[in-house]
Amino acid sequence: MRLEFDNVETRSMIDPRAFVAAVQPLLQAKDCNGLHALLRNRWASREIIDLLRFGDCEARKVAALALSLVGCRRCLPELARLLKDSDPVTNQMAEHAMWSIWFRLGSSKANCLLRAGVEAMNQQRLNEAIGYFSEAITECDEFAEAWNQRATAHYLLENYSTSIVDARAAVARNPNHFGAWAGLGHCYAHLNRLDEALEAYERALEINPSLECLQEAIHQITELRDGKA
Repeated sequence: MRLEFDNVETRSMIDPRAFVAAVQPLLQAKDCNGLHALLRNRWASREIIDLLRFGDCEARKVAALALSLVGCRRCLPELARLLKDSDPVTNQMAEHAMWSIWFRLGSSKANCLLRAGVEAMNQQRLNEAIGYFSEAITECDEFAEAWNQRATAHYLLENYSTSIVDARAAVARNPNHFGAWAGLGHCYAHLNRLDEALEAYERALEINPSLECLQEAIHQITELRDGKA
């Protein structure tokens, strides 16, 4: 389900405390249907996104988590901004919400194929997963997450050059996909293309500074590159 956007031009700010009190019980119960109904019936959708910028810290976290369940493409710019929030839990909630939304940006059929591919990949049926992801791409070529997941499957098969092609396709469709940028860095590192690995890792960190594992990878690659110079 997606939270669609209305055409309301004027709106008042949601009371952050009232929002948290109303939404938190449904989040704790993982009641997506109830949450969607509450958000749709009680508040204009733009108001909820406003909480990501103007709400207090607790309201920002709850709004981000709510949008992970019912958010749509239009939520992504504000969620991306929260990746640089001073509160680490808010970062985590924003990152989770972005991944959740990315996974449902295809058509209904493409989304189903993506889920089937991820399930196959989790069970190490990698070639079968690639087949599902390829079908999803055929169904919806602009579905960046299908390209990214196929890149991941190829990476796990050590098909690094093929993975790079798919990851590049993912970031062409979604330039803020820090996961695809990180995947590019991993592939380039395996191919000993160190400058390109650094560029990709730095791009991922620019988008999502909380990816501490990439900071360590950058340090190691920089030392290795400078040692070769």
